Amino acid sequence: MSETFQPTKLFEGKLDESPLGPPLAEVLGDEIPTRIAIPFTSDESGILSGVWEAGPGLSRWEFLDRGEVIHVLEGRMVVTKDGGEPVTLEAGTAGFFPIGWQGTWEIQERIRKFFVIFSA
Repeated sequence: MSETFQPTKLFEGKLDESPLGPPLAEVLGDEIPTRIAIPFTSDESGILSGVWEAGPGLSRWEFLDRGEVIHVLEGRMVVTKDGGEPVTLEAGTAGFFPIGWQGTWEIQERIRKFFVIFSA
């Protein structure tokens, strides 16, 4: 008899608070408060995942030695790859930032996302 898959809610525990800044991103304006929880890490595979929240603001991101896949749970942001067109990500949408992606994130409405970060 096979096991039945039982979905669980995404992490709802306490998130750790910190300001956004290097090495993750460069804030382009006022400080952006963030909250994060990383319940899964694997040094062996170079993967970590969790939930991240951030307030409105503009920041520059450079995924030079890692990449990220996100699913937006709440909020809205516009991401613009250097030399590319703006793309709006909002609740229910997903985004992929491959290794080498560089550009800006403009969080327009408090964002809450599920993420998976991977390294080369």
